[in-house]
Amino acid sequence: MKLRPLDDRIVIKQSKAEEKTSGGIILPDSAKEKPQIGKVIAVGPGTLLDDGKRAKMSVKKNDKVLYAKYMGSDVEIDNDKYVIIKESDVLGIIEK
Repeated sequence: MKLRPLDDRIVIKQSKAEEKTSGGIILPDSAKEKPQIGKVIAVGPGTLLDDGKRAKMSVKKNDKVLYAKYMGSDVEIDNDKYVIIKESDVLGIIEK
């Protein structure tokens, strides 16, 4: 996939939605919640500041992040689901 985000945008490959509950009940597609965790696939160069320089991005490619549930734009490329969000919509980086 060749998708290059602009400014402070981030491309995230969404994690798969849960197929069943912890009790073993299989969920239909309409009941699955939108995932909030994903892997950063691409990062833009950063916001252009008033002095012409770019702000440094806090996340980098391959980070696993938690992001706001209903933010960004959902896109599907080659049957994979991605979300494009602003850096400010990232709630945190998940570290091991």
